[in-house]
Amino acid sequence: MFDKEYWEDRYKAREHFHQWGPNPILIEEATKLAPGTALDAGCGEGSDAIWLSTHGWRATGLDLSATVLELAQKKDGAADVRWVEGDLADWVPLAGRFDLVTSHYTHPDGPYDRFFTTLASAVAPGGTLLIVGHDPEDFEHAEACFTADQVVAALDPAEWRIDVAESRAHEVAGHRLVDVVVRATRFSKEIEAAEGPAWHAGPSD
Repeated sequence: MFDKEYWEDRYKAREHFHQWGPNPILIEEATKLAPGTALDAGCGEGSDAIWLSTHGWRATGLDLSATVLELAQKKDGAADVRWVEGDLADWVPLAGRFDLVTSHYTHPDGPYDRFFTTLASAVAPGGTLLIVGHDPEDFEHAEACFTADQVVAALDPAEWRIDVAESRAHEVAGHRLVDVVVRATRFSKEIEAAEGPAWHAGPSD
């Protein structure tokens, strides 16, 4: 359903694009991190990627729609973002390339578990994965949403520490929204040495 043709038709049919600023959850979570390389997957009109770029990150904005990327590149602050036209359904990033991989309200044309693992594979050791989506209990198209548990289930506990996995209310343009928020840190050798190996429950004696 959510393939390239769908999004191109959707964006081309719109007379006006949203001019909302960066996602407040991105701002809240990213300000806790040291800037580095960042990927905004499904970047849409580019507000999040531009915010990252103007706050010290070397940002890449990825989207499958050439139409929306053209709009994003016209925004103030867009010049320092690397814009990439690509489909998350078949795009394979360089493994472990980004210190932050973030995706907000992205609807892939394929299974969510594959989408989550694709995003996770792009995170560098010690880096952060931030996934935000509409809470299915707060959105009219619940079938197009995911839960925090679904994201967590797609991440190997031997490789990831789950920092946040919750539903969170906030306001966008005067509207109250409830979102699923998952933030996870990919283990590095330094983290493993400090915290010990990930714990796994085994059969009781």
